[in-house]
Amino acid sequence: MPAVSSRGRGRRTISEINMVPFIDVMLVLLIIFMVTAPLITPSMIALPKVGKAPSQPQNSVQILISKDETVQIKIKTDSVASNVRNVAADIVKMQPEVKAAGPEAVPVVISADKSIKYETVVQVMDNLQKAGVSRVGLSVQTGK
Repeated sequence: MPAVSSRGRGRRTISEINMVPFIDVMLVLLIIFMVTAPLITPSMIALPKVGKAPSQPQNSVQILISKDETVQIKIKTDSVASNVRNVAADIVKMQPEVKAAGPEAVPVVISADKSIKYETVVQVMDNLQKAGVSRVGLSVQTGK
């Protein structure tokens, strides 16, 4: 066998990156995430069920929000169409004592269809709050 002769250099240095430790660390992290992922439960909101609710006040202003997000303001027997942006101004224009603070203020009851976006109801409540309406409630259906 012929002898291998080196030309005065000795051993060569390896100029490549060793990927084996990197792959080992990545596989360990992958296994950790695969084991812990099923343990993390998504946040679930348990909404309360209404078994018994107080009856609505007698002289209240009702805001009816239907499936197509049209808004109707109902005061006693009068009914007026409105929209989400102008509902507070329309109510204060029709019934100025709604704005009064304290127990003498006329309550506003929001009755919204359960299939509409939550954002619509929040916008109506926000507009009422900005207009200074102090008593706002939500209408619910009682169940067993």
